[in-house]
Amino acid sequence: MAAQRKISRQLTLELDAGNAAMVDIGKMLGPTGVNTRQMKLDYDAATAGQRGDVVPVVVTVYEDRSYALRYKTPPTAYLIRKVLGLAGGSARPGTQAVAEISRQQLREIAERKLPDLNTDDVAAAMRQVAGTARSMGVLVADD
Repeated sequence: MAAQRKISRQLTLELDAGNAAMVDIGKMLGPTGVNTRQMKLDYDAATAGQRGDVVPVVVTVYEDRSYALRYKTPPTAYLIRKVLGLAGGSARPGTQAVAEISRQQLREIAERKLPDLNTDDVAAAMRQVAGTARSMGVLVADD
């Protein structure tokens, strides 16, 4: 039985898919001694199909300076802004709405986020996405 490697640090980075900024990687991983250039190449290769999105990655750094990458789905707020074509949310959510999202758009986002949510039920995932939308000042359509 092989000995387990000891984890030194675990970080979550939100980077541009297929084109991660070396500056962002260097700031977070530089002090760990990880080969940041190789990490960027690995990340860019794995996320090239999602170019244009923000794809979070959990970087597990081991004591021997090796690392493991676990990719996540884009943040819910990012997906809502992307679907609606918004630059940002409302300055006063709850009193000032900036857009309205349909149930179909909500379902698409929920299905994409499902692997990272704490549920397997699409309806529950839709409620979670709707909560994020409301907190951004986006109205949820009652279809």
